[in-house]
Amino acid sequence: MRIARETAAEVMAEMSANASVTVEESETDAVDDEEPTSPYAGVERRVVGVPAVPKWQPWAGAEVLPRIYQDILEAVADTPGPVRTKQIVPRIGLPTQVGKIETTRSKLKRLVARGWRDEDEPELFTPARHRAAA
Repeated sequence: MRIARETAAEVMAEMSANASVTVEESETDAVDDEEPTSPYAGVERRVVGVPAVPKWQPWAGAEVLPRIYQDILEAVADTPGPVRTKQIVPRIGLPTQVGKIETTRSKLKRLVARGWRDEDEPELFTPARHRAAA
């Protein structure tokens, strides 16, 4: 068993040495070639990981948000007091199914976390105070 471990260690060391030589050779080859060899060359690149709901800024209007978030903002603003998710869902044109309510609740929580809405008590959403003052 000890012989096998020593042999395995020697094989790994040899593979590591070969890998470093291969990387160095490929880097020098890439410098010599003028054309990119990437399979993604010429493909339109998209930014991934940009939040759909940016943090609220004094200059930001609702138009910076996706349409569904704009609808939620309007539904909360149109109510005279705090509103629950179950009350918002039909106002934005969705059926009152558990899945739609939970999805809307997560969107409301995201709006609260980013400063677009307030949640004074659990599950009672209101327009953000700083937005009402502005």
